[in-house]
Amino acid sequence: MMARLAPFFRRLNEPRAAVTVEFALLSTLFFAMMLGVLQVGIGMQAYNAIRNASADVARYTMVQYESGNKISNSQIRAYAISTAKSTPYLLENARLNAQVQDASTQRVTGAKEITLTITYRLPSLITVLDIYSPNITYSRPIFILQ
Repeated sequence: MMARLAPFFRRLNEPRAAVTVEFALLSTLFFAMMLGVLQVGIGMQAYNAIRNASADVARYTMVQYESGNKISNSQIRAYAISTAKSTPYLLENARLNAQVQDASTQRVTGAKEITLTITYRLPSLITVLDIYSPNITYSRPIFILQ
């Protein structure tokens, strides 16, 4: 058996063969690291998108209440989802969820507090390795003067 493998091992001592083996070992690691960096970038973009979309929804809600249009929590939720799906955020509808509820304890006298929570499940680039991306959740209060 060793006599049959001897020519193979002799060829591995050649400089070109050693470079090929080293490249095969290191390229896999390098490729996995590049996918990981790309995945983190996608996560950061999604987090910024849901954070900015929630600021837009809060601004919209406050303007609506100030102009006398008392919109419901379900209308705020629908606006949050449509805002997050549209330009410039472009989040996928199937991965997006929003919840709007009145705060259990009102912290500011004379104002109604509503809590907006947006959850987004990240698309994963490395599911081949059984690494699934987490959900990103962002929650913010909206204070409306009564």
